[in-house]
Formats: sequence, structure tokens, C-alpha cells
Amino acid sequence: MRIHSVRVKNFKSLRDVHMKEIPNFAVLIGANGTGKTTFIDVFGFLRDCLEHNARTAVQKRAGFAQLVSRGQEEETIEIELKVELDFSSGRQRRVTYALGIGEVGRKIIVRYERLSWKRGSYGRPYNFLDFKDGQGMAVVEAQDKDETDLDRNYETLDSPDILALKALGNLKRFDAASQLRELIEGWSVSDFHIEKARPEPDAAPAEHLNEDGSNLALYAQFLADEHPEIFASLLEKMQERIPGISEVTPEDTGDGRIALRFRDAAFDKGFLARYVSDGTIKMFAYLALLADPDPHPLLCIEEPENQLYPNLLPILAEEFAAYTQARRAKAQVFVTTHSPDFLSHVPLESVYWLEKSSGFTTIRKAADDETLVNLVNEGEKPGWLWRQGWFKGADPS
Repeated sequence: MRIHSVRVKNFKSLRDVHMKEIPNFAVLIGANGTGKTTFIDVFGFLRDCLEHNARTAVQKRAGFAQLVSRGQEEETIEIELKVELDFSSGRQRRVTYALGIGEVGRKIIVRYERLSWKRGSYGRPYNFLDFKDGQGMAVVEAQDKDETDLDRNYETLDSPDILALKALGNLKRFDAASQLRELIEGWSVSDFHIEKARPEPDAAPAEHLNEDGSNLALYAQFLADEHPEIFASLLEKMQERIPGISEVTPEDTGDGRIALRFRDAAFDKGFLARYVSDGTIKMFAYLALLADPDPHPLLCIEEPENQLYPNLLPILAEEFAAYTQARRAKAQVFVTTHSPDFLSHVPLESVYWLEKSSGFTTIRKAADDETLVNLVNEGEKPGWLWRQGWFKGADPS
């Protein structure tokens, strides 16, 4: 499963942007305030809508008036995904999921929600999920039937702010809807905070790393106990990346909490996470995230270069790229960065740059710029080209 394109309308500074032909590893660059964080938040917004409801997702972002694009207060926030799905028959099929969120009488509602595809390269797409204002139609058991033979269920949802993708249990019988729901539920939109990763949390199950990093010690313990071969590989990478680190051990403090201890080769006992450098904690967290035995289908990570020594950034870029390749194109990574050192180790076809025009964001793909392509083919690095201003509009000036 992978996202092929994203189109967004009326979402903060994203009045109308279309990111096409998205690779498995995509890197967004641009000056502060150009919309990189906003673009990443589109994925978090969609997941919040599915996990909770549209009203909660909007309230989490300070309300509809703060979320809708300036001057578009009466409009609908629109998000469209084109996603490649894998079916049991061995075929791949590209489906389109379109969602519109609006405000009516101070209430947040799902104005429309559609899931569609084309059986061939041409012709009109037809909907397998089609809802408006809480009412609509869903098709079940559709894969091998002609459009005229499809079984359609007409439903009224409990509330117009709930996604049909979440609410209708019979969608489990429709492979595309089931896969799409699984895809969105598995997204990880990182909001990592080093100060939350340092303390010793109370012992509890942790099969994935929290997006803010607050269960890092618990997740490390899970890997060490349940997947020792993965944890051993993680430690080996950590030893290669951070000179002096010989061991990382999750340990019970004796009072119901779990601590991470980092052992430096020069010391016998090592140090608890709260006394270790920011860069060491952050690198371990990223490597642990990428080692997840049940990987997220989409990772969104903002400015991974913060607190990391510049020499580690090429390695981190390689690790992100390897994450997608090792999973046979079933995982994607979106990264925002301000670091030319990081960008220089990213292929040009993975780079998109954002700029603002009249207060709204535009997105351009670096591989569509002939000058950039020619310069990279001549041996120049994308990071150096960014420093020299070849990404027009990507600098604050």
C-alpha cells in the first residue's frame, strides 16, 4: 500500500496544493512558515478524523475558523488521496479517497466522503463508498462484479461528523475500504520531544513507540524481550552511529518503572537516559522507530536534524530510505528538513520544495526542474544547490 498523490484544498495555508507521483521517501524543504508542518498535519488530521471523528479532529486544531484557509470560511476543507492497494489476487489497484469537512450552524460535519476506482485506464470512475452529510451508499463484495451487479447498502450514520470508513462494519467485506482504513490507522505522525523520552515511565505494554517518544524505555524493553534479534541489530547500529556507546539496556528500577541505561565504553555502569545527550537519545529513538517489527505504513517526521551532529544526518537519511526499501515498497516516509547536510544525501526525485505566494503554499517537485536535474547529473548535491539558491523561492528572502 502506498500513497500516489495528495490534493488538499482550504486547509490553513494549503488553499489548493497537489503533490503528485509521491515516492516512498519524500523530503519537504522550504523556509519557515511555508507550510511544511501544515502539510504533514494533513495526515494527522485524517487519522484523527478516523480514530475519533471530524469534530474532535477540528477542535484539536483550535476550531474550524483557525483551520480553514483565510478568506475561505464558508468553504469545505477537501482532502483527496490516490492510493495503490494490493489485493489477494496479486493485482494492484489505485483507488481515490475524497473527504470534505465543513461547518454548518457551528457544527462540524462530513460534507462528503467517497471511495472510487476505475476498472481500466479510461472511463468514468464509480464509487464504492458515497456519503453526504451522514447518509449514503456503500458497496460490499465488489471486486469481481460488474458495476450493474454491485450490492449496495444505504446507510444513515449515527452522527454526520463520523467517517463512513470507520462507522460501517460491513466495509470489512470490501477489501479496498478495509485496506484504506488499516493504512490510515497505521500512520505515525511524529511529534518527538526529548524531555518526554528521558524519564522512567511506569511499566506497561508498549508494542510501538509513541509519537512523542514518552514510552521509549518501555518500547525498548518490548524489543529486547519479544524481538531480541531486532534489538541486537538496533544496538549494533547504535554502536556504529554514536562513538563510545557500547550498550543500551532497559532495566527495572525496582519501583515499578522502566529506565534506559546507556553505557559508554569508558565507564563501567553507564548513565540513565535523563543524563545522556539530546543527540544520543534522539538517534536511539529514530533507530528504534525504524526497527519496529510491525512497521507503520507511513512515517511523518519533522526536522530530524535538530540535536543531531551534522555527520549523523547522512546516515539518518540512508536509514529512512532503507526503511521503505526493506519493506518492499509497503512503507513510506515523509520528512521535513532545514538541513542541507541531510538533503545532500537524498535523491533529487524525493525532494519537494514549498514556497508561499500571496500567503498560500505552493509545492514543486525538484525532479520536474530541468536545471536542477542537469546540475545533479553533473555531480552537484541537492543540499549545495539549496544553499546556493537554485531552489527558487525556497529561501526566506
